[in-house]
Amino acid sequence: MPHETGVPFSHLFGYDKGKKKGEKSVILTINATNTHMNIGLFQSGELLQHWRLTSEERRTEDEYGLQILQLFHHANYNISEVEGVIISSVVPPLTDTLILMCEHYLHQHPIIVGPGVKTGLNIRYDNPREVGTDRIVNAVAAMQQYPAPVIIVALGETATTFCYVDEKKQYLGGAISPGIGVSVDALFHEASKLPKIEIKKPARIIGTNTIHALQSGIYYGCASQVDGIVRYMIKETNSNPSVIATGRMAHLVSQVSETIQKVDPYLTLKGLYYIYTKNNNEKRKEGNKRK
Repeated sequence: MPHETGVPFSHLFGYDKGKKKGEKSVILTINATNTHMNIGLFQSGELLQHWRLTSEERRTEDEYGLQILQLFHHANYNISEVEGVIISSVVPPLTDTLILMCEHYLHQHPIIVGPGVKTGLNIRYDNPREVGTDRIVNAVAAMQQYPAPVIIVALGETATTFCYVDEKKQYLGGAISPGIGVSVDALFHEASKLPKIEIKKPARIIGTNTIHALQSGIYYGCASQVDGIVRYMIKETNSNPSVIATGRMAHLVSQVSETIQKVDPYLTLKGLYYIYTKNNNEKRKEGNKRK
């Protein structure tokens, strides 16, 4: 049914409201992975809201735009408050869609983390362009918040990544292994008789039935992998690093991990905010020099 008052659709979500007196601007941060999109709303360094959407390459900028508008409306925020947007994406087709979404619905041209964007991190990879932007963003956030050197363990569904940053803020590299989600899917695909299970901490490590045995192997296998790789990194660097975990499975795995010291579920969003602030400040300095 058409809206009878004749109020434009955009007005319902704050396009035309304008900023109230004393109202501060907000920064939108978006991290797009192969499976999900994590979104954060920051104001003066504080994470006000965070949301999680499904990453889907076939979705259009209009579909994502309407979702963003609805999320803002539901959280009682005004879309006109958005001062800037920064995006980290490991899905190139989705990056283009998100840029269009920001331009059409937020009236902002976003910063895209990649070559040319200042991070403050010295990347010592053989080919720095090969490092996933999510790994760079996590490293930036970890360097800002935790004592160096630091190991960042990102427990994602597609991949688990380990990154090492030394005390000189040099990104030395790391390790990548299949994520829990990918491993579990492969197991059930190749062994059709095995039942699909919920990934959780089992009561005992020695399972007495197939479901419990699977849960034990997947859960403790992941935790042991994390501890093993972290210990190898510590041995190779002869260091005493902070070990920070992030990602959807981080809290669960940290319950038995012997090496994870801190779980920071919003590390990536924080890193995006730091990078946005750094680049925005640099832009302002350049603008002042020209004046």
